[in-house]
Amino acid sequence: MKTLLLSPTGPGVGLTSVCLGMIHALDQMGLRVEFFKPIAHHRQQEDRSTQLVREHLRLQPPEPINYQRAHDLIAAGQAELLLEEIISRRQNILEHYQQEKLDVLLVEGINITEQDSLFARFNIQLARALDAQVILLTTPQANTVHELNSRLENTASQFGGVNDTRVLGCIINMLNAPLDRQGHIRPDITSPSYNTAFGHDTLRQQLPVLQRQDFHLLGAVPWHRDLTAPRTLDVMEYLEASPVSAGECRQRRVMQVVVATQQIQEFIHHLQPGTLVITSADRSDILVAAALAQEHGMALAGLLLTQPLVDHDQTLQFCQRALDRGLPVYHSDQDAYQVVNLLPGFDNRLPVDDSSRVHQLKETVAQNLDKPWLQQLVASERAPRLSPAAFRYSLVRRARQQQQRIVLPEGSEPRTINAAITCQHRGIAHCILLGSKEEIEHSAHANGLALPDELEIVDPAPLRGTFVEKLLELRRHKGLTEERAVQELEDNVVLGTMMLYSGQVDGLVSGAVHTTANTIRPALQLIRTKPDVNIVSSIFFMCLPDQVMIFGDCAINPDPDAEQLADIALESAHSARAFGIEPKVAMISYSTGASGTGADVDKVKQATDIVRQRCPDLRVDGPLQYDAAIIKSVARDKAPDSPVAGQANVLIFPDLNTGNTTYKAVQRSADVVSIGPMLQGLKKPVNDLSRGAGVEDIVYTIALTAIQAQEVEQEVE
Repeated sequence: MKTLLLSPTGPGVGLTSVCLGMIHALDQMGLRVEFFKPIAHHRQQEDRSTQLVREHLRLQPPEPINYQRAHDLIAAGQAELLLEEIISRRQNILEHYQQEKLDVLLVEGINITEQDSLFARFNIQLARALDAQVILLTTPQANTVHELNSRLENTASQFGGVNDTRVLGCIINMLNAPLDRQGHIRPDITSPSYNTAFGHDTLRQQLPVLQRQDFHLLGAVPWHRDLTAPRTLDVMEYLEASPVSAGECRQRRVMQVVVATQQIQEFIHHLQPGTLVITSADRSDILVAAALAQEHGMALAGLLLTQPLVDHDQTLQFCQRALDRGLPVYHSDQDAYQVVNLLPGFDNRLPVDDSSRVHQLKETVAQNLDKPWLQQLVASERAPRLSPAAFRYSLVRRARQQQQRIVLPEGSEPRTINAAITCQHRGIAHCILLGSKEEIEHSAHANGLALPDELEIVDPAPLRGTFVEKLLELRRHKGLTEERAVQELEDNVVLGTMMLYSGQVDGLVSGAVHTTANTIRPALQLIRTKPDVNIVSSIFFMCLPDQVMIFGDCAINPDPDAEQLADIALESAHSARAFGIEPKVAMISYSTGASGTGADVDKVKQATDIVRQRCPDLRVDGPLQYDAAIIKSVARDKAPDSPVAGQANVLIFPDLNTGNTTYKAVQRSADVVSIGPMLQGLKKPVNDLSRGAGVEDIVYTIALTAIQAQEVEQEVE
């Protein structure tokens, strides 16, 4: 399935209209398509795009997120939470189509205006979160060729560049629309002096951006006044005018507006089809002239009488035949000057009930799209990328499937309390805060946190004595005495690990104030490794802007040998699959292929060979340098035949020094969110936190732990 995001380069480009036409074109091609608008327009109580698609294309897209809610989340710095909610709604669409193949999900981007500054870069985040390919939508407006070309190039660069596979190309809408000096469309201008530089058949020669590789002109939609002309009814409702005789107000369209102030003989030539005549209510001569024009077959848009209405009964009776033939006549108590000043504020967007205009628009757009190219695009293969937002959504969704009991030994630590509250509210896990209830309540109150009644707090004092015998049994062969066992159980991490060992809880998360060694040592001593695993290792989920990558081992093993490095690679690949990432494993070194020699390179070569022998189906290669592993252009030069180079998503580092340094450098310099370290290889899940972890980091580590606990249960079954 292809996810296509139609993203505007600015306001007023006809986003909804082109979406309708594109859905229609894809449907004509025999493709199954669904529409998705993530966020409602801020001026609409009910989203117009969604209504139009439901009414005229017989699809059932989900309701978009309320604009104000989306705005508030971004303003509060919670854009990631908003993206997860969007992904959740996208997932509902995909689940609806489980029984039948969905070919294209067309996403309508956010139509940015000056009032929407908070959303200025949201389409970029949206494309990454949905792993969508982007089609830019623009219009020449009053721009020169150079200005339009720059706008397309600049917008494409924000998504990753013209040559990036995410940006497919553009659709140019409203080609050669008549514009006034301010760039506003003026259907009444017969010889426009602006926007005449672009030829429909020569756009590719005029715009350099369209001559570049992988940036396609998907469509050039010409402007036609019938596509933008509003119904007389729409204009009258906007002006709050009342009908004298509504006539064919739903069928007739306003092409131009004329204010009748001159004598009738000087005004006659303005009476043209589609003209809305505005005049003072005392000008019965204009009313008669409009009626005579109608009698001669001239389908005026209508007549609007302004200022207090005078007695026109006899005149209207004289004009009755014209009224019977559909001439709309309306009245407004405002004067002509006030009415004319109101007209520029008219919202000429497509009304949901204007079936004729909807039909014309979608047909015109569909006719001017490159359907063969679209057909080829939909049929083409593209390796999916798991975006950070999609990954986090997946973590939360999977963690919710079974409520796992996760013990948090640092129960009075404020970030831990906050994370436990969040997990409780979102149904991620049943968290247990280990600590004095009085201390935890005091810490929560001091940090403005409200503890839910359902959040479990366990006082460690009464528990310690119950685990002394069991701890002695497990560690007596190592010389542990009863006195020493009592002392060790004073440590809440040891106590929590014993709770995990005995099955009272399903997982443990610690490290917000403890060192990695404090968290891991009890797990290694008491939980121990799985039967088929020789080494406990760690991975970080690195949430890069476009995808999630796995780095291992960056927290546990200082200098693993080749066998251990192979174990780490295999466990990391297994973890990747468990969390929805199809692994492409790169064994990292300071040289690529056979370009370097030395003991460190030989270790990586040997580890790669072991991985291939033990798991022939796994896509793995090494040694690879970091840049050759992840950058396609470098991979083409350094490892052209590699099945992994340039596209690796699981990076295995040769030692802790390299791994930890690289992970922190990427995290800090690129402002990348990292989730972890997640420990792998233990019989039951124990996970460590960075002491600088934020609340969200702890929440997602708890979710990881809950999912690992579910896997343990499945293995036991």
